[in-house]
Amino acid sequence: MVLTILEANVRLGQEAALQAAYQAAAAADLPAGLVRTELLRDVREPARWRIQTWWASRDALDAMRSAGTPAGVLMFRAAGAEPTLSIFDVVNTLPRAAK
Repeated sequence: MVLTILEANVRLGQEAALQAAYQAAAAADLPAGLVRTELLRDVREPARWRIQTWWASRDALDAMRSAGTPAGVLMFRAAGAEPTLSIFDVVNTLPRAAK
């Protein structure tokens, strides 16, 4: 499994544009191999936003990236921000705690 993190500072007043772009993408067909994605806002730095996405494999991530500009980048650009990308190999996970 692979984790990607897109992160950018979004100017005050542009948050709704990012949220709307994220919601619109969630309503569309998601790329093959996308396991989970989340839109996050930093509690201490409210201008700092992140989209983190888990991919089933590096091949799935590479296939999505070869299809053109990734949707997450377009989401940030819709809010006037240019994100940075980090890619992590998921080395280990813990099971969810029972409720």
